[in-house]
Amino acid sequence: MPAQSGLITVMQRAVRKVAPRLRRDFGEVEQLQVSRKGPADFVTNADRRVEGELRAELGQARPGWGFLLEEGGAVAGEPGKPRWIIDPIDGTSNFMHGIPHFAVAIAVEEPRAAGGWGEITQGLVYNPITDETFWAEKGRGAWLHDRRLRVSSRRDPADSLIATGVPFKGHGDHARFERVLRAVATEVAGIRRFGSAALDLAWVAAGRFDGYWEQDVNVWDTAAGTLLVREAGGFVTDFRGGDQSFERKEYLAAGDALHGKLLKLVAGALRGA
Repeated sequence: MPAQSGLITVMQRAVRKVAPRLRRDFGEVEQLQVSRKGPADFVTNADRRVEGELRAELGQARPGWGFLLEEGGAVAGEPGKPRWIIDPIDGTSNFMHGIPHFAVAIAVEEPRAAGGWGEITQGLVYNPITDETFWAEKGRGAWLHDRRLRVSSRRDPADSLIATGVPFKGHGDHARFERVLRAVATEVAGIRRFGSAALDLAWVAAGRFDGYWEQDVNVWDTAAGTLLVREAGGFVTDFRGGDQSFERKEYLAAGDALHGKLLKLVAGALRGA
């Protein structure tokens, strides 16, 4: 295991600082005050509190950096400095229903070109219930604690377990999703929908899932996980096989041997429409 950079240490310290309160809130989920953010899209006091604590901790460690926050939106930093991309609870619906599958996700984005996205150079996905920390740095690999991660080497879709996200009320293109689902489901060993894009991607990096696809996903859900998959030897593209995942909000992730086959299924289903 290589020595962690100071940034990864800062990120780990931040998530571990908020973890005890998250676990307590999760244990008392019935008592949380909930407000409705949109159709079937809930935000809890825990979301807002964790985001504020992470912003304070990371801001103190790296003064002048900007933020892209799920709840608080974009916060400009000093010119030429990176920014933090933060999802305080990815899997809020799971959290609210007492399902122990959610994560804190943090990524570092380098300064952006005009109108585009900057390079993601560090990423961390932390499940406070299992105490699993998935982290990656550009050019230094992906890790679960101190164990190097590699994507699955399965080549045959018929042997593969694929993760996805399912559109819900008021969110996503249901007809488009159903076309892709029909095309993929008939060719693979199984499909799983666990409710956290950050953990889906981390699990692809760890080889637990062989692949993943989802559309209409925000960058704070995926920035850290995308780097994890790539640093674990996998590929993440949009549904056309390009590198516009953040712009198009389309993600197709898998190892080298499987990615092209999944892409053919997904792209074929969309072309057929």
